[in-house]
Amino acid sequence: MADQAESLRKEVEAFEKQQNSTRVITIASGKGGVGKSILAVNLGLRLAETGKKVTILDADFGLANINVILGILPKFTLYHVFKGEKNLGDILIEVDDNFNIIAGAAGFFQLANLETSKREKLLEQMQTLDHNDYLIIDAGAGISENVINLMQSSDESIIVTTPEPTAITDAYGIIKTVSSLNKDQHEKDLKLNLVLNRVKNFLEAKKVSHKIQDIVEQFLDVKINYLGFILDDPLVTSSVRAQEPFIKSYPNSKASFCVNNLVYSLTKSKPDQYNSGLVRFFKNFLGSLKGISTQI
Repeated sequence: MADQAESLRKEVEAFEKQQNSTRVITIASGKGGVGKSILAVNLGLRLAETGKKVTILDADFGLANINVILGILPKFTLYHVFKGEKNLGDILIEVDDNFNIIAGAAGFFQLANLETSKREKLLEQMQTLDHNDYLIIDAGAGISENVINLMQSSDESIIVTTPEPTAITDAYGIIKTVSSLNKDQHEKDLKLNLVLNRVKNFLEAKKVSHKIQDIVEQFLDVKINYLGFILDDPLVTSSVRAQEPFIKSYPNSKASFCVNNLVYSLTKSKPDQYNSGLVRFFKNFLGSLKGISTQI
């Protein structure tokens, strides 16, 4: 009886730990210009409006866009943390209630070359972000080693594409690359989500998403979860020019309605398990950069 009680206690503790862990999501795309960063900002902001604590990390190496979309000029970036000039809390920018960003990730991949003491200090600081419900990582566009490493280290990924044939081809390319590498390394099953942006209507979204899912399953033996779509909406362009998220400036727009649906789908579809927080995510990512195992 005592053994059963102890076993139940451990199961409850494990469940509570999983529920309290930060859900790490990398948003990627096979090519630029499909609206990946705009989605990251508006999705994160909408999640925050539901009461979730969200931080966005701009990991678009060399082309940081998150702060531009929000009309923010950051004084400090991760570069200053790597140099030991600032702590992580010093560069965290509070944009709205429950919504923060770590802007301008130029130099993000210098993490692999940090001295051991600085790297350990950074990992310790990551624990201060573990009160977040979500860490959303805006990865660079295209198929690069850095993007693939981020996707493999995350709990799940969202791949953004449009109905254009070139965008679909590039989206398939990134799915093929990350899934093949994952199988070669015998790692945990990837959770891949698909979002179609700038679609004409529901029927086009359904047709294109089914096409991508069928091809991926047939040729790669991989299942990709269709998360939803965002309608082509001129108000999105207006909001980008005004450097204000359309969720805020046009809450009743078609695009905002679609983001609401994405949030519902995302919160309903949780991965089987999380990486158990940001520290583990960064340790896994660091291991992928160094070509060594840092699994814990």
